[in-house]
Amino acid sequence: MLSGAFCPAPPPLPCTPPWWARGGHLQTLIGNSLPGPPPNPAFRRIELTLPDGDRLAGREYPGGGDTLVCLFHGLGGDNDADYMRRGVAVAQELGHGAWSFNHRGCGDGAGLAAGIYHSGRADDLGAVFAHARAVHPGKRLVAVGFSLSGNALLLNLGEGIGRFEKPDLAIAVNPPIDLEKGARLLERGLNRVYDLRFVLRCRRAVRERVAAGLIPDRYRIPSWTTLRGFDDLVTAPIGGFRDREDYYARCSAMPHLAKIDRPTVVLAARDDPFIDWRDHVAAEKSDLVHLHLEDFGGHMGYVGKGVPRMRWLDFALTHYLRELVGAEGRMVASGPPQTP
Repeated sequence: MLSGAFCPAPPPLPCTPPWWARGGHLQTLIGNSLPGPPPNPAFRRIELTLPDGDRLAGREYPGGGDTLVCLFHGLGGDNDADYMRRGVAVAQELGHGAWSFNHRGCGDGAGLAAGIYHSGRADDLGAVFAHARAVHPGKRLVAVGFSLSGNALLLNLGEGIGRFEKPDLAIAVNPPIDLEKGARLLERGLNRVYDLRFVLRCRRAVRERVAAGLIPDRYRIPSWTTLRGFDDLVTAPIGGFRDREDYYARCSAMPHLAKIDRPTVVLAARDDPFIDWRDHVAAEKSDLVHLHLEDFGGHMGYVGKGVPRMRWLDFALTHYLRELVGAEGRMVASGPPQTP
């Protein structure tokens, strides 16, 4: 835990989109469609068992030094998602080791979990951080959470649903800190395209759990269901919430940002189609939370000129990982990382 304010320098270049990638939808669609690096086969499989018996699976990528970067994917993703592979590459280019972790039942963890993952899984992230400290004692832990995981990471740091192991430093990319508003925005206009994609992936995850005998075949999900509907029908009952509203209220990170006591970067875009950037501005934040707002970027797109492969997000991650690690060395330590 560190004292003092965290005031990093911004990246030297903003995200300046080419003419063919202007606007939140184009940024989102093109940014998530451009080819990325091929899968890196040089990893070690990791598994850890959660208190309820479910297991998480991840991958450890080698790196030297005293820093380990832990990356977590968004809704419907896994550790083979393009942005996860690029995040691993950024960490390794800086000389850091990396852990790329799946949420319950995703990617390498298919068939290992009956429970469902959601935007409030601060506890699962805490289990990964605790395992990382046990495997690599003394290493600095930097967490990077994308989208859904960004909210879960901020919830973990702000102790919104309890105290769990935390990272030393953190970056949250396009986190939906007001879950109710984000779900409602997904139901509007062209955002229904994203909404349908999320629901299709969530529906498939339910079918896979039923087929594996992990959960009973009791969930009826109409074909027209929105993510809000899915959260009411599936996420809330499996996750132990009273209903969708209870889930959204208890797991939105927005009310807890003022309690964050680790240097943290929140990266968001004003043209994100389904996350309102004004929530990030309005939220009360601690002095250790640095909000970086870009005019362009969409939802995890960030296609920009003047940076390698037009991947401004990778450029920004590289910059802020350096800023975070350097800032920790400059700030006054007030004690070791807190443990549950």
